[in-house]
Amino acid sequence: MALILNIDTSTETASICLSENGNQLLLSQNGEQKDHSAWLHVAIAEMIRVSNNKLKDLSGIAVTEGPGSYTGLRVGLSAAKGICYALQLPLITESTLKVMAFAASFQMPDPSLLLCPLIDARRMEVFTALYKTDMREIMPPSAIVLDGNSFAEDLISQKIFFFGSGIGKWGKISTSDNAILGEIGWNASHLGILSYQKLLHHQFTDIAYCQPAYIKEFYSYMKK
Repeated sequence: MALILNIDTSTETASICLSENGNQLLLSQNGEQKDHSAWLHVAIAEMIRVSNNKLKDLSGIAVTEGPGSYTGLRVGLSAAKGICYALQLPLITESTLKVMAFAASFQMPDPSLLLCPLIDARRMEVFTALYKTDMREIMPPSAIVLDGNSFAEDLISQKIFFFGSGIGKWGKISTSDNAILGEIGWNASHLGILSYQKLLHHQFTDIAYCQPAYIKEFYSYMKK
């Protein structure tokens, strides 16, 4: 039995999922982004209690590494690393964008489509990547400033399904008939499927050296 605690605090809605062999046992979500830090440890403790398990029963901890909210990424990864270090559990990390695309692959299974998650990165910038529905990476996670020519080369030859918090700004400037915009629901249960596969193949992340995948440099405005 592979019991994995899956943590995602990378975007507006945080979620945790207790999964067994990739199957969801329990799921908890928090829609208040500013409260992710206060919510997370309480939610983990309650989930473990309700499941009649203990943290030491876990086979590993999985967490989305980013990109996403800078604060959210640090909250999730710090919690995951702390539990792993204390209990000598393996740490599993996965790209937030890949988890989003994986969720979309169930809801948009057409193999001819490319999947393009968009995470709002303020102004006209987004975090994005391109995947086939079998999760082959076509474009690696990147931070790009959207304009009328974004994704132009790929849109010439194939349809791309765009989704995520950045589709509002993309929808205002996209003109290609091959650009399909929509909404996808995703949470830590989708991470649970991916993390189970990594657990089976012993694809673990070094606890001491792993850092959030910010993609771009952190910027903070300070008044003079």
